[in-house]
Amino acid sequence: MHNCVNCCCCRGLDNSGKTTIVLKINGEDTSVISPTLGFNIKTMTYNKYTLNIWDVGGQRTIRSYWRNYFEQTDGLVWVVDSSDLRRLDDCKFELHNLLKEERLSGASLLILANKQDIQGALSPDEIAKVLNLEAMDKTRHWQIVGCSAYTGDGLLEGFDWLVQDIASRIYVLD
Repeated sequence: MHNCVNCCCCRGLDNSGKTTIVLKINGEDTSVISPTLGFNIKTMTYNKYTLNIWDVGGQRTIRSYWRNYFEQTDGLVWVVDSSDLRRLDDCKFELHNLLKEERLSGASLLILANKQDIQGALSPDEIAKVLNLEAMDKTRHWQIVGCSAYTGDGLLEGFDWLVQDIASRIYVLD
């Protein structure tokens, strides 16, 4: 029997690697990926949990629609392109805007510092400083994990934390 995590949202700026991460963690082909214009929904079993992951495009024109996909969100995966130094302020702004959404107040937050395999990429600790994660609401459960959607490094570690954190809050009586 599987426990169902109602919804995990996967967000981040365009070209951060959201779709590649969702496909990679689901064991699907990542050789040809095009920008997500709109959204993809993937249902997958991870450990003993069923995750419904909403992968919504990150282009500036789409970001205003992000709030339409927050119902019953248990987990938020925020993907950062750790090598895109010039857009990190934009990334920080969008993340903090997203976290103001009341419907996300109880959601576990996994920040994936993606593209760690690219030379010059900032480390997860450096990304945490840029995003000012320490200033976040102290009641929010969050974790930052360095990863590479291309190689798969760090993805299981991140999703293990996310699923365990959600389960510890939701399935306390199991």
